Parts: sequence; structure tokens; C-alpha cells
Amino acid sequence: MIRTQRLAAGVCALLAALTAGIAFPAGAMADETTATAPKVNLVLDVSGSMRTKDMDGGTRMAAAKQAFNEVLDATPENVLLGIRTLGANYPGDDQKTGCKDTAQLYPVGPLDRTEAKTAVATLAPTGWTPIGPALLKAADDLEGGTGSKRIVLISDGEDTCAPLDPCEVAREIAAKGIGLTIDTLGLVPNVKMRQQLSCIAEATGGTYTSVEHTDELTDRVNQLVDRAADPVVTPVATEGAASCAAAPTLKSGLYTDREEFGQERWYKVAVEPGQELRASVSVSADRAMNPDYGVLLRAVTVHGREIVRGEAAGNGRTDVISTGLRYPKAEDDDDDAPAETVCVQVTNSYSAAAGVKTTPGMPLELTVDVVDGPSQASDVASFGLGRGWWLLGVLVLAGFLAGVLWGWVSRLRIAVWRTN
Repeated sequence: MIRTQRLAAGVCALLAALTAGIAFPAGAMADETTATAPKVNLVLDVSGSMRTKDMDGGTRMAAAKQAFNEVLDATPENVLLGIRTLGANYPGDDQKTGCKDTAQLYPVGPLDRTEAKTAVATLAPTGWTPIGPALLKAADDLEGGTGSKRIVLISDGEDTCAPLDPCEVAREIAAKGIGLTIDTLGLVPNVKMRQQLSCIAEATGGTYTSVEHTDELTDRVNQLVDRAADPVVTPVATEGAASCAAAPTLKSGLYTDREEFGQERWYKVAVEPGQELRASVSVSADRAMNPDYGVLLRAVTVHGREIVRGEAAGNGRTDVISTGLRYPKAEDDDDDAPAETVCVQVTNSYSAAAGVKTTPGMPLELTVDVVDGPSQASDVASFGLGRGWWLLGVLVLAGFLAGVLWGWVSRLRIAVWRTN
């Protein structure tokens, strides 16, 4: 009897050990997945002004709740999502107390859609608009992990907790270097609110969107949550040269550089026979500029012959100007044919306004992609419009014959009708 009990105990211990051995790696894998998962914190203004009825006949709060319900349904499984409120709990007149009114309604983590929707349903417009304090807390909510981090702030008014400037708070968050982006959405905005929310977004490389309809709010929040789930590409710093001969050789990737006013920057790319070079460049106007500006992107041979170019120009205010190009390298029957060195030149025609510093140069972002060239069979141009006019001729002839046939049938039907 004792031996039987000992045997049973040994079998149970073995099964427990095997279970623990199997479960531990799975748990470790789950923890690793969570550590690299993208995080999003939705920060919602629940101040008293959200009672205003000016969004599709309903209140701003109702529009926000509807948008949140649809966004929660569409949130990707791999996104860790949380919801923070501001102005949701304190209805009084004491500013000091009102400016502490921010709380995490739903913690950042794996999403339980039913629980999150239930939490949102309890919200009612209440108090102040402490945007600055809410952003500081929202940044703390996203600490830890190596995945992308994004705050989506939805508000219908400017901050009411001066002197804590939300724009300075956003700059402080950006200075931490934790890769956190703040996107802002303004519900039925006025000029002052638009300026404040734009400043918050720009400080962290985010976007500002003005929203006046419920479906716009839903679509935009969905876009931002989906964007958080996209792989994060970190640009590689490079330094272009003043000539092609001294230029750095780049592979496919995203690069950053700085270019002074009226300056040329050169880069080299190796393109094998049968490959296609695709390049694009964006130059940011990060300071006051004079009107009439442009950016030129050229691909030339090492001997200086232009192969292809892309250019963009503007006149007036701009934040960024972009252009691109494509260069297919023809196939070669020789399997040992060498790659062609293509020189890529970036030139700008910006000029600084009076009193504006010209150094350091303007931020430049260059994308280089070398891919297999399109095959003859799959090339849209091979259908004829790009390689001749025969297809257009066939279409014209087919249309003419169809018209003649239809006219003949119509006349025949009329003749039969008259006879009857």
C-alpha cells in the first residue's frame, strides 16, 4: 500500500515537472512577445465642454464613445492598448484639484474589448482640461518594452492648467528619447486649440487632425492605432558628399542627412542588371523660408550623364517637400555582368528668410530601394500603351465595329417595327 502511494506521488511529481517545463517556455515566449509589442494610449478629454451638441446632431462625448467602440473592435491583436481620461472625475471650481483630474480608465495591455467598452460607457463630461498633466501620466503608462509607443490625444479645447504648458510637456517627453509619438485630434477646433494641439504633435513627430464628424474621428483613430502596429524603421544617419566620386555607397534602406541652402548632396547605389532603383527624398522646412522653392533628385552615371530625375516645387508655406525617381537596369545575357554604379544627387533651391540661421542644414530623409525589375510579362507597359500604339488602334477599331453593328441592328429593328 505504501509502495503504491509512493509510486502515485512520484508519477504526480513527474507530471507536474513536465507541465512546468512545458509551461515555462510558453510563458517566457509570451513575455517576450509582450515586451516587443506596440503600445497605444488613447487619451480622451472628458471635460464639461464635451456636452456640446455640434457633431452630427449629437454631443461630442457621444461621438467619442461611438468612435471608441468601433476602434476597440478593430484594434489589431498584437497592439497593447490603454485608455486614459482627463477631466472625468472632478466637477468643482478649484483649479489645483481640477488639474490633477486624470486617470487610467483601462490599463495599457492585452485588450479585453468588452471590459474596455464597458469602461468607456460609464464616462460623462465633468470637469477641467488638464492636457499637460494627462500627457505626463500617459507617457508613464507606456514605460517599458521595446515596441513602438504612441499617444492619441482627443480634445475639444485648449489646456486649462497653465502655467504647465502642454507643448513644453511634449518637448520634455520627446527629449527623453523613448521613441514616443503623440498624435492629436481636435474636435470642432478654434484657432488657439489648433495651435496648441499642432505644437504638441510636432514636438514628438506626430500629426494633428481637425475633426468635425463622428466617422472622421473613427477613421482617424483607427488609422493611428493601425500605424502603431506597423514595423518601425529607424533611419540610418549618413553624410552625403559634394561630388559623386566621394559619395558614400548606400544599400536599400532609410537614411537621414542634413543639407544646407542651395547645397548638393551625392550618394552612390550599385544596381545589378535586371534590378530597378527606386529612390525618394523629403526635405523638411524646419525654419522660416522664402517663397519659391524646389527639390531636385537626379540619378546620373559616374560620367555625369543624367539617367532620370524627379523634381518638386512650391510657392508659399510648407513643412516638407518630396520627390522620387525610378531607374530600371536592363537584363544582361552575361551572368557575370558587373553592377552599375548610379550616382544619386539631391539639390534644393530653398532660401532662408531674413535673420534665419542657415546652419545646421535642413533635415533630409532619403529612401533607397533596389528591387528586381518588372518582368516583361507582368509589366503594364507590355500591353502596348508603353511599347507602341497597337493596343490603342485595336481598341479604336473594336469601338468602330461595335458602333456599326449596333447601328445596323437598330435600323433592322426599326424596319421590322414599321413592317408590323
